[in-house]
Amino acid sequence: MSLEKSLRRSRWRLLTENRDLSLFLSASLVSQTGDWILDTGMAFQVYLLTHSTLASAAVMLATQIPQVVLGSVAGVIVDRHDRRRMMIGTNVISALVIWPVALVQDSGSVWIILVVAAVTNCVSPFFSSAEASLLPGLARRPENFVTVNALHAQVRNVARLIGAALGGILITVGGLTALAVADTASFLVAAVLVVAIRHRLASTPTRRTGLLAEWRAGLAIVRHNRVLLVLAAFFLLRGVGEGAMGTLFAPFVNDVLGAGGSVYGAILAAQAIGGIVGGLVITLAGRRASPRRLFAWGTLAFGILDLALFLYPLIDASSWPAVLLIAVVGVPGAALNAGMLTLFQSTTGDLTRGRVFGLLVSAENATMLLSTLLAGTLAGSVGIIPVISTQGVVYVLTSVIALTVLSRRRRSGGVLVSEPV
Repeated sequence: MSLEKSLRRSRWRLLTENRDLSLFLSASLVSQTGDWILDTGMAFQVYLLTHSTLASAAVMLATQIPQVVLGSVAGVIVDRHDRRRMMIGTNVISALVIWPVALVQDSGSVWIILVVAAVTNCVSPFFSSAEASLLPGLARRPENFVTVNALHAQVRNVARLIGAALGGILITVGGLTALAVADTASFLVAAVLVVAIRHRLASTPTRRTGLLAEWRAGLAIVRHNRVLLVLAAFFLLRGVGEGAMGTLFAPFVNDVLGAGGSVYGAILAAQAIGGIVGGLVITLAGRRASPRRLFAWGTLAFGILDLALFLYPLIDASSWPAVLLIAVVGVPGAALNAGMLTLFQSTTGDLTRGRVFGLLVSAENATMLLSTLLAGTLAGSVGIIPVISTQGVVYVLTSVIALTVLSRRRRSGGVLVSEPV
């Protein structure tokens, strides 16, 4: 039997013999598809009602600020409670608070969308930390981490591809009411699937020292672990790049490539498809590489391809290279994410993983918020290409940090010997 067939069979066995993992991935697929349906349709509807980029920016801020403020606090609270119950509760709460968007009829009631976006993103950090903390336990063994993380990334990209397409259709056919119904249903179905998960933590916290003390403990864990310090640098820098990308990608397609909405949609679809293919590649072959190599070299390849994507229009402004490059970048993207998550899971314990994850995500959202606020202004003065290319630069910089700091050290005859990543 070929190695590829053996790996494929191993992946299939992992899903069929691990009921809890299959339920978790199914819940993630359903819930995130609903999120993409709502986000895609809502963003379109806000601009349609207001014809204001400021209103669109306000929605983005309403989603980001709660993540910055509550991210690390949510992680501490998640560590105190059953992660499965936390996921169930956050799904049910999200289903309840989505409904008011159906009341939006004109530009005067767009404020309702802002409130709903803010409230749902107050709940989101609790779900994200619980999800990140629960997944390693479902993988059962550390050698499964890379495969499970790659599968989870595939689920995210499939949800993005399906949800974005459905969001556009539903907003056209049924308006915001259809979006609210679809997203509510997705949250409730996801909650039911998580209810069926049997996994529980092997141990629970025996003593609580207060939120601030536990938050500081999480910070100390990051500060004294070089792997987590590298991941913290990655999250901070990635936030800078993602903020610039999120703000300027549509102007890049429209103003730099001179393309319309159809090309923009094709590029987004190619990005999701590339992520799905990349996840499949890493799922099949990821066990051959260490998480350090997947993270470091995946980040470098991602950064180089990203720079190629944003700089090639200086030579030729055709749109087809953008579709090709953003699809190809899915492979290193899947590699770096699988490696990054595996490093995180392997260097954190069950009882503190939530607070560490919350700190990392909160830091990323803080730099993303700052980058979002600055990107539009800077693009007006120095141009779209230099600012949006920041994303590629920060990935290359992170890879240099990872290749330098994460080189293994082993003892040989009492002497420390460096092992390159």
